[in-house]
Amino acid sequence: MAPPADDRIRCRNDLAWAISVGGIGTVLFAALLAAAWFFASTLFLIFAGVLLGVALYAMSNLLGRVTKLPHSLRLAVVCLLLAALLSGVIFLGGATIAQQATVLSNTIKSQIVNVKAFLEKYGVDTSYLDIGNLAAAPAGSPASEAPAAAPHNLPSAGAIASSGGAILSQTWKIVLGTVGAVGNFFIVLFLGLCFAAQPGVYRNGLIYMAPARHRPNTAIVVDRIGETLQRWLIAQMITMFAVFLITWLGLALIGIPSSFILGVQAGLLTFIPTVGALIGGLIVVLASLASGWIAALSAFVLFLGIHSLESYILTPMLQRHALEIPPATLFAFQILLGVVFGIWGLALALPLMAIVKVVINFLHEDGEGKAEIAAA
Repeated sequence: MAPPADDRIRCRNDLAWAISVGGIGTVLFAALLAAAWFFASTLFLIFAGVLLGVALYAMSNLLGRVTKLPHSLRLAVVCLLLAALLSGVIFLGGATIAQQATVLSNTIKSQIVNVKAFLEKYGVDTSYLDIGNLAAAPAGSPASEAPAAAPHNLPSAGAIASSGGAILSQTWKIVLGTVGAVGNFFIVLFLGLCFAAQPGVYRNGLIYMAPARHRPNTAIVVDRIGETLQRWLIAQMITMFAVFLITWLGLALIGIPSSFILGVQAGLLTFIPTVGALIGGLIVVLASLASGWIAALSAFVLFLGIHSLESYILTPMLQRHALEIPPATLFAFQILLGVVFGIWGLALALPLMAIVKVVINFLHEDGEGKAEIAAA
């Protein structure tokens, strides 16, 4: 018996509606991916501000275990302490840091040239290494010889205009780069302070964006993400300070110049797991080569010891309740985001993966557990 005409029309309309909704959803999802790709740097900048806000909120919560001050006062105390610490480092050791940074930069450049010459000596092709003007031209090379033109000949107007244009172009690039870096710093700082000052407002707003029937589950996921990021950031800051202190003191005992700035860069690069440690160790070894092979070998042994301390003692002890991500999975995710999004993706790969892990763990829970948590 053939179905009635009304049922056939209704089924046809339902199918057309489902196809339309699916097509619109696909187009919107593709548009969302394209927007995320196009505005990736801005989104990463906002996410960095969120992480700063979470870190400030976590530190104010730690202060709340000692004192019963309101959240706003605790946050103000934390910000003042951090500002005083940063100001003290700049005013008391700013000249030393600048001097050591200059020495370290020159040392790294010269060591890269030496390594390139060493590899070429043994037949290794180093043409793919673009080292630019890392070293001055040798004294006997044609580039270092005086020009053959008479000393009294003045440059032409075209040469002067060309040189002036090149100088202005480079100056403009430096100014734009400096303004961009300072602007990004203040954007992250402003966002972090706003998120830390009123976390409940942004939490409730994020939950309100979800459909009404999904808001309890959204609240659970948001709270878990916040707790996970707080524990990870506190543990990461402790690990970074420990790596900085041990690297600084160890290199100073070995007698490596610029030990303080090397400790600073090692501590900062610890924020990037695996890749950061490798880059920091490479910089330390290259800087130590200028002091001889014994110093370089000692610095390499020190790097191995610090890396073992971080990987097998500090990280398992401090982050055992924060993150449990297999190293190979994390490294692959870092490489993927680093290739696609550059330094932003490499630096923020771990917190992004932590968020994904929290969401996946929640989706894998049974319905009864979710209902009990939501009711609580």
